[in-house]
Amino acid sequence: MPSPPLPGIDRRLFLTSLLGVSAAAAGLSGCADSSSAASKTSLSEPLAKTVPAGTSLKIASYQGVQQLQFRLAKFGRLPFKVSSWANIGAGPDVINAFRAGSLDVANNAGIPPIQAQFQGYDAKIVAINITRKPNYLFATKPGSDIRSVEDFKGKKLAFSQGQAQGVVLLRALKKAGLAYDDVKLVPLTSNQFLTALQSGQVDIAPLANQQAPAYLQQYESKGAHAITTDVVDLLNLLWAPTSVLSDPAKAAAVAAYIPYWAKGQVWQYEHPDLWNEEFYVKTQNLSLAQARSITELANKPLFQPSWDEAVKWEQETADLLAEGGFVKKIKVDSLFDRRFEGIAAKSVPAEYRR
Repeated sequence: MPSPPLPGIDRRLFLTSLLGVSAAAAGLSGCADSSSAASKTSLSEPLAKTVPAGTSLKIASYQGVQQLQFRLAKFGRLPFKVSSWANIGAGPDVINAFRAGSLDVANNAGIPPIQAQFQGYDAKIVAINITRKPNYLFATKPGSDIRSVEDFKGKKLAFSQGQAQGVVLLRALKKAGLAYDDVKLVPLTSNQFLTALQSGQVDIAPLANQQAPAYLQQYESKGAHAITTDVVDLLNLLWAPTSVLSDPAKAAAVAAYIPYWAKGQVWQYEHPDLWNEEFYVKTQNLSLAQARSITELANKPLFQPSWDEAVKWEQETADLLAEGGFVKKIKVDSLFDRRFEGIAAKSVPAEYRR
């Protein structure tokens, strides 16, 4: 049975508090409608095989991961100009950057494209990496006696409906048989989770595997601990505004970027010792032991030639959000630009595309 809407929460206020979006829904929808109408023909055209000279893209590279991957792997120059590498990672921030025209392509999980469509913003998924192992765990506040997801009943949970952490939490609750009104969802963005845990504002927050070691090192002696589950966030994807993809030159550049993105993840997976030292130790200030504990949990990249599994998972996620009243029911097929299907898979060895 679908869970009833959360009591006492105004969905519009909830969404606005998370994303800082002040435009009226009608205005947003109008923008999306005109964007869609303008792009229908161009999005049906085949991708250009070469990138026209002078083409540039503004690419998200949270914490400089992409540049570091490409430099260490010695990939050489991209076949287009990168006018900026934006240190942007969170889905709500990416959507706002798309709106502002300051970003052309970004790396996120499956939930931000759903959230963007709900807001009336038109963007498409262009590449997918399937993740089979959990990227997140649940961390407790100091002094907590919570030991399982079933213990979440009646507790305050950090929740970001526009980010991967949000869907991981919702899927964990559903698997544990808990309805949304069995818990108190506290609307926050992921960059507020650590502070909320430390202050006791929330009892539980989903943390990325790379965040948890530092938090537990500081607070485990005070009673904080981790709760692991087998809930996965299946999609690690690239996506771009429809306005970008309807530009033949930029669409060709996005297509040319996808193999670098895929190969960069494969390179990182195959060189954990160097990545531990160059990224986690030198840029994230973690100890080598902490870095190793993170890479031991790393997912093997998987770029499937067909997106069918990804579409199915994305639809299940959209339905889960709609059950809670967070978004309207949608069909997610329109979120995928199938012209790009298979590009990532063709660029990596066979063991990474099964």
